[in-house]
Amino acid sequence: MLAQRMTLLSGSGTAAARDAAKVAAATGRQIVDLAAGEVIIAPPRTVREGAIAAIEAGTNRYTDSIGVSPLREAIAEKLTKNTRVAWTAENIAVTNGAKQALLDAAFAILDPGDEVIIFRPCWPTFPSQVLLAGAKPVFVDVKAPDYIPSIESIRAAVTSRTKAIILNSPNNPTGAVYDRATLQAMGDLAIGYKLWIISDECYSNFVFSGKGPESIVTSHPGIRTRTVLVNAFSKELAVTGWRLGYFAAPPEIVSAARKLQSHTTSNANVIAQHAILHHLSVSDGTFEREMHERLAKARQDGLKMLSGLVDVAAPQADGSFFFYLDLSGLLAKLPAGSSVRTGSDISRLLLEEAGVASVAGSTFGDPDGLRLSFGAPPERLIPALEKVVDTLNSLKNRQSAA
Repeated sequence: MLAQRMTLLSGSGTAAARDAAKVAAATGRQIVDLAAGEVIIAPPRTVREGAIAAIEAGTNRYTDSIGVSPLREAIAEKLTKNTRVAWTAENIAVTNGAKQALLDAAFAILDPGDEVIIFRPCWPTFPSQVLLAGAKPVFVDVKAPDYIPSIESIRAAVTSRTKAIILNSPNNPTGAVYDRATLQAMGDLAIGYKLWIISDECYSNFVFSGKGPESIVTSHPGIRTRTVLVNAFSKELAVTGWRLGYFAAPPEIVSAARKLQSHTTSNANVIAQHAILHHLSVSDGTFEREMHERLAKARQDGLKMLSGLVDVAAPQADGSFFFYLDLSGLLAKLPAGSSVRTGSDISRLLLEEAGVASVAGSTFGDPDGLRLSFGAPPERLIPALEKVVDTLNSLKNRQSAA
């Protein structure tokens, strides 16, 4: 059964984009990586100091499979402040990144044959993990410019087998930030149909539109007992490779995760746990504010550059750190015999002609999309986006002449 499920899983499009960029760079070409799902910056001094102190202290033993108690307490305090809903350590499980938190949630909630509603374009891990749990992804497609689902479209997707909805706001890849009314309506629907909400909030520190950020449990406190709130330190502290995530959920879900993790990974990296605990204990939030300011400026400068696109609307990019381009209008204007028919073709063209690595929308279930990160070093971002604009604006004429 597992072997059959594995054949259905999609690979990581971001990994494929990085591999293609590495191949191009190996030929001596200068490649600007706008495919990365991370901010290219050193982690804060407080995190590094915490890691060094833990190593020097000989901190090398197993921990509770769901994390050391002081860290879980600190996370509960952080979430209580951010969501304005009270959490305690018994609601918290520390995981090996957000991916394990999501997988724990899937295994704790889903049974074979259950259905899970996922909004597409989506991060490919969502449907892949639903399949690993033996359940079935049911996609609700969302469209530009806002990429926010209507409650009617969600309700139409609910069947007698529906068990959960996976929510991701701020969204990867689209940058959408769900408004309070949408979150409240989604909470009402979940309660009405007795559904779980799995809410991936890993980009909650990166909102630039004034819409939030707001967790679904803040918008709709009544949904808390049916919600698994997933987050991580990977993005906000620039420690993606350290693999430290967490989730907040009812105690029975945390208990299930304790059993599951005890037989899979034992516990998250103990040095990373103590490093993050030290940061949470002493930080005044300066690093997080400065990262937000850097990304806000990169977004503003990038949107100004992308406003020069002719047949592609500039993205909204309300949250996360991605520009997501809807290429359908441009693709429709290319001649019938054009060799460029999809976002994947354009992503390949940008790499080959402009030296810019991107992620094709097909990775996220959208053949007409393209994701560009503005987490790249600022001095490289704008020249790369200028090449993107020049390449896309000249594409129609060049294809017509070919």
